[in-house]
Amino acid sequence: MKLFLLEDDDAIGMGLKYSLEKEGYEVIHVRTKADALKTWKTNNFDMCILDINLPDGNGYDVCKYIKEKEDTPVIFLTASDAEVNVVMGLEMGADDYVCKPFRINELMARIRTVLRRSRKSAASSGSEENGILEIKNVRIHTNEAKVGVLDESSGKEETVELTALEYRLLLAFCNNRGNVMSRSQLLEDMWDVSGDFVNDNTLTVYIKRLRDKIEKDPTNPQVIKTVRGLGYIVEK
Repeated sequence: MKLFLLEDDDAIGMGLKYSLEKEGYEVIHVRTKADALKTWKTNNFDMCILDINLPDGNGYDVCKYIKEKEDTPVIFLTASDAEVNVVMGLEMGADDYVCKPFRINELMARIRTVLRRSRKSAASSGSEENGILEIKNVRIHTNEAKVGVLDESSGKEETVELTALEYRLLLAFCNNRGNVMSRSQLLEDMWDVSGDFVNDNTLTVYIKRLRDKIEKDPTNPQVIKTVRGLGYIVEK
């Protein structure tokens, strides 16, 4: 996931960049409105975190520019929780706002929530008309919450039985194709969706079970690949 961070305070900006990169995000940090507009023209981002008060303008102008180009999720950082600031940001299309000073864990939770909503929306709008998502030889029938695996020799689709958590895990990978998913990101998704407790060891078990059911050779997975030291990825 590539994040765009606009923050003119070096101490806050550098601290946020460090914390976000520890969570596995790629972060581009700029400090002014001019640099923000210039950087946006030559990059693609999954989310924007925008400070409001800038030395050469404000984050509202940057948000307006971004939203006119594409519907990228935006979180505002504001030094005031005054209603007029919040309403103005939301009316411009912002997805959330966080008031300074803030706790880094709170911001991380807000980021994950906004990204999750964005992914679900994109998955919904990007699905085929028949409600089928495909990852290599795996077919996800979203309308029926069923999963099938195509047999290469016969060309027939064989239904595989997944538990609710295994299905949600597969959808999390599907909605993030091409992006490395850290274990902490996967745990957050699993907890929020199911309401059940899933710890790091349990996640390992679920990934193994899912691979056993959908991979042709689970010992050499081609659908859910491990990225050593970072997490997992399902390629586009």
